[in-house]
Amino acid sequence: MAIFNLGSINIDLVYNVPHFPTPGETLHSEGFTKGLGGKGANMSIAIAKAGGNVRHIGAVGTDGLWARDLLSTAGVDVGFVDEIDVATGHAVINVDASGENTIVLFAGANVELSKDQISRALKTGKPGDWLLLQNETSLGAYSVKLARELGMKIAYAAAPFEAAAAMELIDLVDLIAVNEIEANQLSEALAVPVEEINVDKLLVTRGSKGIWYQDNGQISEQTVFEVTPIDTTGAGDTYLGYFLAGIDDGLDVNFALRRAAAASSIQITRPGAAIAIPEISEVLTFLDENT
Repeated sequence: MAIFNLGSINIDLVYNVPHFPTPGETLHSEGFTKGLGGKGANMSIAIAKAGGNVRHIGAVGTDGLWARDLLSTAGVDVGFVDEIDVATGHAVINVDASGENTIVLFAGANVELSKDQISRALKTGKPGDWLLLQNETSLGAYSVKLARELGMKIAYAAAPFEAAAAMELIDLVDLIAVNEIEANQLSEALAVPVEEINVDKLLVTRGSKGIWYQDNGQISEQTVFEVTPIDTTGAGDTYLGYFLAGIDDGLDVNFALRRAAAASSIQITRPGAAIAIPEISEVLTFLDENT
């Protein structure tokens, strides 16, 4: 099947810092890189590298045409990534000595998508295909409702967390993916415990505590692999992309969870976000070495 990803495309500006700056502090960075990022782009590349059929729906400005080219080179179908007269979204990312990060986003072209563009894309799909979305683009609710009418399944990464967006979509999606903080925010917004959130599939990434997954009441847990992190930017995106590609391909859920954990473990040992996402061959080798 196909996975249509209504997703952000960002230019990542990454600064390596000895610590996160405090209010009023001017801090010298120890390094700088510029690359492709955005939760949407990261997930599309992860899906493609996991062997999935992914079609990205998004937009860039003339300053981001190279980002669209990188998506295509990674195996992502970019036929529905439009060039518009708005600056490409970007993210300013600080990465500290332990590999943790803080991020400031500029939405840019990501929030200038049109209904016509989304309709053209989704109407090329088939019943049973997936629509994946995050909270970094415009027209999420419109896209979900249209995808539902077309018989598609919906995967929603509720990040960056927005209570209003989550409340609008909660009854329309098949899978919600959140980190532990976002899970607690969603739980608070709905006034129910996390395990009682009313969605068929709930994926919670919990950092070093591993992954918790509930599918129609059936709970699975996956531990993480012990690695030394360099940069955790994009780890959750890598995990969801690999996991969704796995279940779309009919993999056993527990193996899909483990394979995704291996992919994100490799990813955080490398600098950058999209550029750090491993190929499926690397992931399978890693799993063989860590059985």
